Amino acid sequence: MRIRHSRNSYSPWLFASGLLLAAATLVCGAARAAESEAADKPVALEPIAGGEPQRIDVFPTEFKLQTPRRRMHLLVTGHYADGQQQDLTRAAEFVSSDDKVVAVENGAAVPKGDGKAEIIIRIGSHEQRVAVEVSGQAAADPVSFHFEALTALTKQGCNSGACHGSPSGKGGFRLSLAAYDAVLDQRTLVREDYNRRTNVADPDASLLLAKPMMQVAHGGGKRLAKDDAAYVALRQWIAEGCRVDPDDAPQCVKIEVFPKAGRVLKRPAHTQQLLVLGHFSDGSVRDVTDLSTFTTSDAAVATPRPDGLVVGLDRGEAAIVVRHLEKVETCYLTFVKDIEGFAWTNPPQFNYVDKLVDAKLEQLKYVPSELCTDDEFLRRAYLDVIGILPTIEETRAFLADTSADKRKKLVDTLLERPEYGKYWALKWGDLLRLNNKSVTSDGVFKYYEWIVRAFESNMPYDKFASELLLAQGSTFANPPANYYRATADTNDCTETTAQVFLGVRMQCAKCHNHPFERWTQDNYYGLGAFFNRVQRKPTARKDELVVWIARGGEVTQPRTGKQMKPWLPLVGDAEDVGDDDRRTQLVDWLMRPDNPFFAKVEANRLWSQLMGRGIVEPIDDFRDSNPPANALLLDALAEDFISHGYDRKHVLRTILNSRTYQASAATTPLNKDDVKYASHARVRLLAAEPLLDAICHVTAVPENFPNMPPGTRATQLPSPDVNNDFLKVFGQPERQTACACERSNESNLSQALQLFNGPLIHAKLQNKENRFHKLAAAGKTNEEIVRELYVAALCREPNENELSASTAHIDGKEDRGKALEDVCWAILNTNEFLFQH
Repeated sequence: MRIRHSRNSYSPWLFASGLLLAAATLVCGAARAAESEAADKPVALEPIAGGEPQRIDVFPTEFKLQTPRRRMHLLVTGHYADGQQQDLTRAAEFVSSDDKVVAVENGAAVPKGDGKAEIIIRIGSHEQRVAVEVSGQAAADPVSFHFEALTALTKQGCNSGACHGSPSGKGGFRLSLAAYDAVLDQRTLVREDYNRRTNVADPDASLLLAKPMMQVAHGGGKRLAKDDAAYVALRQWIAEGCRVDPDDAPQCVKIEVFPKAGRVLKRPAHTQQLLVLGHFSDGSVRDVTDLSTFTTSDAAVATPRPDGLVVGLDRGEAAIVVRHLEKVETCYLTFVKDIEGFAWTNPPQFNYVDKLVDAKLEQLKYVPSELCTDDEFLRRAYLDVIGILPTIEETRAFLADTSADKRKKLVDTLLERPEYGKYWALKWGDLLRLNNKSVTSDGVFKYYEWIVRAFESNMPYDKFASELLLAQGSTFANPPANYYRATADTNDCTETTAQVFLGVRMQCAKCHNHPFERWTQDNYYGLGAFFNRVQRKPTARKDELVVWIARGGEVTQPRTGKQMKPWLPLVGDAEDVGDDDRRTQLVDWLMRPDNPFFAKVEANRLWSQLMGRGIVEPIDDFRDSNPPANALLLDALAEDFISHGYDRKHVLRTILNSRTYQASAATTPLNKDDVKYASHARVRLLAAEPLLDAICHVTAVPENFPNMPPGTRATQLPSPDVNNDFLKVFGQPERQTACACERSNESNLSQALQLFNGPLIHAKLQNKENRFHKLAAAGKTNEEIVRELYVAALCREPNENELSASTAHIDGKEDRGKALEDVCWAILNTNEFLFQH
């Protein structure tokens, strides 16, 4: 990408103008909010958008209604000659073969009497029949407190964190967040406030109904209507005496969402009705759609309505997360539309990365950008792989090389450079919290050197993780043991391990079930049981700590008082852990090739470091409601990673050699809207340490850091404890958490001030031993100096306009030295220098 500056581009506002992005983001947010609001309005559906289908499918194909209040919604799908699918549920005609057995009301089958019947579904000339068996209509069918009353409150948002589910509740009324504590909820609903919240004698007078219907003043506004399923369930539960479920009541063991994930919907067929089935411990399967909660991963792409109708708003992919109490499932939908002027160009594919990226781009109708130029690739690869700019000699040699495989050779060279290990140790230093406070000043250097050696030797990632997670002994003699110094207690170990190696943020589950994901409070403390026996004690040696494993010690769930067994995500309680080091069983599970987290998290992290955005973003936040932008690509990278022995250099080399990585950052009208599918390189502000090193490189004036050897680069600092103001302003983290979000890459006014007149740049420009002052003293012409500055900073020669503007500025000043300072300052303040592109 040519981020060129013109004759007047010496203006410092090139960088400052980037600060206006925040305002633009607010405008976009308002527009998206308007789109989401529109999604809540009635949807104008074509009777059949696209003509009559070749065939139709109906789900379920048969079912039973075993109690008077059971319902079953039906989904109708049309299949067309071009392979497209369309949800025809709202366009279908439903007829019962026997209205005395079953009727169809608002698209749902409703029982009327015991017996058997069929529901006939018609779309044009197509017809399908669904067998229905109705029984138990004379039996009692009380409302379940757990699976109906509490789910009704959850669906209406009454127990959300912003309402009565907050720790202190609202208006003196507190519920457990997302109904995670049924005992608390029963007490507050039935016993508190003199029983006014639930009035069994006069259910309609219950505050639980009157307030959300705004019959009584309610700070949360109107939340219920009489025709809502939530209202019907709550009112009947109150009328039945606010009974709690008996101990032997059937429990919901899982939910299923239909249609299954993966459906592609093309405009104008941009809506999809969802059906949620609950599987209960008595073997029954119940339609729980009306009392399930629906949320979206991307409101700009698709928004679900409360009844489960998903409305597509733009092209892209969205995960619709469905929750029924603690049961969570996800339906992934892709929305596509015709784009004017789109024509797939069949770009060259260098490896499987390009194949999978291109498949996604073609589906969503984004055309990839052309390849970047050699100078752009050189600068990009140096900064991404080793964190520094190439020397002038390296730049000119690469640009002069005419061999067809010079990019591939450069990648191989960079991965073997000594700077590689130090730069990637900087990145892992953020995750492992290398700072003097966490691991002491002596421990920082030993820990850092171990990480550097791990990258220099290309230690397999599984071994790297094992040495950290299974570490014990002296934090000086065995540096990986500092992992348990930085994570100073069981909860810290649990949260850090989950975030770094599983990509899961479990902090919410410490106090309650996660309100948006499948992780429960039991899961949190079950995972913690692997670390509860890790002990730490100081030795006689200053700042040394010994990590050891106790023979006993269990974790107790603070809310229930239950002693927790060690628990593995998506597996369940670990069996036969014995009295040996429990961490071994966790690590063995992590290293299994079929582990759904371990390899994907690191492959995603490597992708993000090179591409500027993870396939899953944020990179340490894998969850159902945050799906990968390209799931097949992430799967392929992880499988490749595993099959090559967890070789990180292999994955980096694969990505670096792809056409996707080498794409230009210049967008086109056909990909300018793409922010996550890698149709073009992502422009991003350089991180603090590479930016400072780049400034030092251009000026040829190194930065000196306290207690570090002369010549130490910012990208080679073991910890952030050097207290450099420039680094802090540009987002260097304190390393207080394991969250990648602690490092900021957002532009701000303080950064602009540092660049325009900050002391660091000012001092380097005035230093008489800097690059351009020494060149001037050596008798170099103005043109030669300008050319060298451009090559040093931007890895390219200046163009004619840039060269003439620079030399004219120097020639027009009496003080040549000051004029050269102006030119260098201007180059350092261009977007082309400040941003990775």
